Amino acid sequence: QVRVVESGGGLVQPGGSLRLSCAASGNIFSIYAMGWYRQAPGKEREMVATLDSGGETTNYADSVKGRFTISRDNAKKTAYLQMNSLKPEDTAVYYCRVTNIYNENYWGRGTQVTVSS
Repeated sequence: QVRVVESGGGLVQPGGSLRLSCAASGNIFSIYAMGWYRQAPGKEREMVATLDSGGETTNYADSVKGRFTISRDNAKKTAYLQMNSLKPEDTAVYYCRVTNIYNENYWGRGTQVTVSS
């Protein structure tokens, strides 16, 4: 059984920073990609950032470019999302998605990020 667990969310003031973590465990074979997605109330889930297994190919939503950085530790099967210069519009539940080499996707339950003064 595969388990994906996000952590690091919370309440932060505008302009602040947070670092999210995503840990994958269980019977998951070679991980191809890890990514972060978010869903705000009343909106569809959207891609925030993704990173391939080599750690070289990244993809960011235009709204977070220059502010968010995705990274991963393959040995630990963990991905991170460093979020700087946070804005109220970044408020959402952030989800981690892990994709294996068979193109199977596994999702975590999400972690709440609230940006408010």
